[in-house]
Amino acid sequence: MLDAALAGGAALVAAAFALTAFDRWHRRGTPHDHAFGVSMTLFALGALAFWWAGALGWSMPAFRVFFLAGAVLNVAWLGLGNVYLVAGVRLGDRLRTWLLAASAFAVGVVAVAPTRREIGDGEFPAARELFGTLPRTLAAVGSGVPALFILGAALWSAARVMRGRAPALAGVARTASPTSRLALGNVLVAVGTLVLSASGTLAGRLGRERAFAVTLVVGVCLLFAGYLVAVSRPAATPPPRRGSPASTARA
Repeated sequence: MLDAALAGGAALVAAAFALTAFDRWHRRGTPHDHAFGVSMTLFALGALAFWWAGALGWSMPAFRVFFLAGAVLNVAWLGLGNVYLVAGVRLGDRLRTWLLAASAFAVGVVAVAPTRREIGDGEFPAARELFGTLPRTLAAVGSGVPALFILGAALWSAARVMRGRAPALAGVARTASPTSRLALGNVLVAVGTLVLSASGTLAGRLGRERAFAVTLVVGVCLLFAGYLVAVSRPAATPPPRRGSPASTARA
């Protein structure tokens, strides 16, 4: 039940993340917010499937939702949000077109993929034991390639800030001020991505299911923190009131 509680907490954080991102996208029309919102909606669906299985036991429908939303799609959409932040709207829009087509293909593949066996009672299943080559290839490409981009973008942004340069390509509008916020946000997102991929390392100490639950909740908290840092702007300093010492000195 602790694993289910951790997965439920991760789903709640992801839902808050998604609502925040979609609210910003609705008010400002910023495409990176839309991509992050889609990613976290998928993350929440995967975490809810994990919560459901932790409470009631795994079934093939729950595992298909968990695998599709968590292993195949959500990191790809998270990476698209980083593309918009670092490389701009033109490249991001091109990649989004391809990603929409790839996402539809992945949904069809995972929905109808034949399974090698049934899931045993009390078992935390692994994709390699249930699915054939194509679904597992989609998961490897859909998670691995975007994760490498996220890590590379974080290192590149941090290096540019250390050199006193903007943490984005030339011509890309800054979404944070000062520029160090975008670099720090990218680093936090990269660390969160690493944490999400560290369940195998922790499995020997905590058990595979517990390790996955822990990395889910810690990873999504880091992702949310990185997003808030990257897209937030510092509060503007209000002008001094008439008659205050500051306004008198300025006069």
